[in-house]
Amino acid sequence: MFFVIEVATRYVHILGTTTNPDGAWTTQQARNLLMDLGDRADDFRFLIRDRAGQFTTSFDAVFSDAGIQVAKIPPRCPRANAHAERFVGTVRREATDRLLIINARHLRAVLDHYVNHYNHRRPHQALQLAPPQPDQPIAEPGCTSIRRRPVLGDLINEYEPTAA
Repeated sequence: MFFVIEVATRYVHILGTTTNPDGAWTTQQARNLLMDLGDRADDFRFLIRDRAGQFTTSFDAVFSDAGIQVAKIPPRCPRANAHAERFVGTVRREATDRLLIINARHLRAVLDHYVNHYNHRRPHQALQLAPPQPDQPIAEPGCTSIRRRPVLGDLINEYEPTAA
């Protein structure tokens, strides 16, 4: 799984999944991200990445050309990339460890559903229990009528206020 997190909002972009990531693949995924972001790419100043071999100079150049400074984490320092490590742990605990993933297409479908939940419905402690980009009104503390909606085959539940 190849992903990018907007640290300020905790918004996650899944760029792709592959069993054999190489320099050409990651570079293309970087180009795709910048195209998807469009004018929003101007809001980004830094990209923090690890030192894996699939991140080549052409990968860094894609972001440098867009005015984004690429910073590598120090060797053997997973805490320097804590946001990414926490997201991977969250996806594993809440989704992939509880499912039997059949193939790459199934994995991508599960990740797409989960990231949609993560970005639009899942409360985040660092964001005062709000999702990064809510797509529904957030229930007020005194709300007594709540509706449950299952996601990923009842693996995750989303809750939303209903009209009284």
